[in-house]
Amino acid sequence: MIRFLARIALSAAMPLAILSPQPGHAATPAPVRMDHVSIEAIGSGAPVILIPGLSSPRAVWDGIAPELAKHHRVILVQVNGFGGDDPGANIRPGILDGVVADLDSYITTNKLAGAAVVGHSMGGLVGLMLAKAHPADVGKLMVVDSLPYIGDIFLPGATVAQVEPQARAMRDKQIASYGKPADVAAATATANGLALKPDSRAKVTGWVQQADPRVTGEALYEDMTTDLRPDMAAIATPITLVYPWSAQLPKERADAFYKAEYATAPNVTFVPVGDSAHFVMLDQPAAFRAALEAFLAK
Repeated sequence: MIRFLARIALSAAMPLAILSPQPGHAATPAPVRMDHVSIEAIGSGAPVILIPGLSSPRAVWDGIAPELAKHHRVILVQVNGFGGDDPGANIRPGILDGVVADLDSYITTNKLAGAAVVGHSMGGLVGLMLAKAHPADVGKLMVVDSLPYIGDIFLPGATVAQVEPQARAMRDKQIASYGKPADVAAATATANGLALKPDSRAKVTGWVQQADPRVTGEALYEDMTTDLRPDMAAIATPITLVYPWSAQLPKERADAFYKAEYATAPNVTFVPVGDSAHFVMLDQPAAFRAALEAFLAK
């Protein structure tokens, strides 16, 4: 199991970018651009904030956003530098803290306190950071295949100091690739490690082209060196954890692993989704939609 998860984490070090265009909404205003993120809002109703993962564009939510917008104000976040966007402030350290600050500012300005927040991968970590720093912002949180500390994938029980040299090397390799042609073989390897279904892999492979590797590298480094394990017991926000299992990661192993990682959180609902990998929403859209609807109905 750990080898499988490590392969996913290592694959995530490769830049992801956009394959398909953003959701089509004729009356949708241009995204609001902030220092670290841009935000597109569609629909009306109770707010739902959707945060993509490392190097992923907001298009990762295309399968659910239009339907959600029929009954919710859907806030589609995209980290600057991903999905072909200009990186702005994200070519400097402080990306994750900057994203949290931007989200808090947007929530405060638009009076969205208590919103439902959904975060995938690095976006799940951002959701946890937001709930820790600004508890009133997050009414409930869905985390999609993310951990309080990704270092446990590489070395169970590892400290940040033990993981930091590897994180630094991965960051530096990413940044050094800036300005060079995209590596198609690496794109395919990324897709194969992060998704199971052919259509899912095609999307992820397409996403490899446009993310700014300077942002990918720094965001990966910050993700790998952020340890929320000591804070989990104090995060009272209700958490729904959606996680994958498959032939490569059997359910009993996945159950044990994820429950151990969130053992100190006081209010967690565990939702396993079979026959899926890291991009649960792409591999199993119907099951993910059902999990999201149940989460929002609570």
